[in-house]
Amino acid sequence: MALDQYREEEEEEEGMSFLDHLEQLRWHLVRSIAAVLIFSVLAFLSKSIVFGQIILGPSKVDFFTYRMLCKVSEALGISALCIDELPFILQSRQMTGQFSMHMTSSLVVGLIVAFPYVFWEIWRFISPGLYDKERKAARGAVFFVSLLFFMGAAFGYYILSPLSINFLSNYRLDPSIANEFDITSYISTLVMLVLASAVMFQLPVVIYFLSMSGLVTSGMLKSYRRHAVVIILVLSAVITPPDVISQLLIAMPILVLYEAGIMIAKRLEKRKREEEALIEND
Repeated sequence: MALDQYREEEEEEEGMSFLDHLEQLRWHLVRSIAAVLIFSVLAFLSKSIVFGQIILGPSKVDFFTYRMLCKVSEALGISALCIDELPFILQSRQMTGQFSMHMTSSLVVGLIVAFPYVFWEIWRFISPGLYDKERKAARGAVFFVSLLFFMGAAFGYYILSPLSINFLSNYRLDPSIANEFDITSYISTLVMLVLASAVMFQLPVVIYFLSMSGLVTSGMLKSYRRHAVVIILVLSAVITPPDVISQLLIAMPILVLYEAGIMIAKRLEKRKREEEALIEND
């Protein structure tokens, strides 16, 4: 029943005027914003969990990543890997600082949790304008985009953020200078690292659609591999703190995803050649 209703909606959308499409887009956006707000309100009400444990998690030495690094250091006998101290304190230097960051953090958490639904709403608006062949080729787009988004967010939260926070908290020009970070700066850095990783992990999806539309080929991606490496390193340097380790940590998985994109483009080209051969034989 749900599938039949969805097909009826698609057929109705095909005969819509420009204003009808705008109205349809408005409702997709309204439902998306409503989903984000609902999860944001839930996050706001769960302050002790969302803010105390998740947002401030990487600022505490009992964070999952730090504990795992200490276990690895014990197994390998390398004490330098264990992070058992974060020499900084968080402060709020503005009267509205904590409340503003509570609101901002809740909105970011709401956006991340509601992302699959938001993308599904956007996809519902875009997909009726695709050809049947394109729609078939893009089957599962919501699942894979959401999967890569959460993988990137998890990578940014569990790997990139704690190591970056550790580097910045231990970096001192002089021992007499204490690191006392404003809560606004801390949350902004954390959000930037998590969301930037989530977005950059969408590279295989971008390559897939560009290859499917014929804008790029596997040969083109191979020939521009060196340029891609430079661009990825520059982007990594922009979105991460100024330490080589953090830059390499985000650059390495993106390079792997770029190579995965080349494999995807190859597979699409092979499938296209097979389809053309079948047409010629018929």
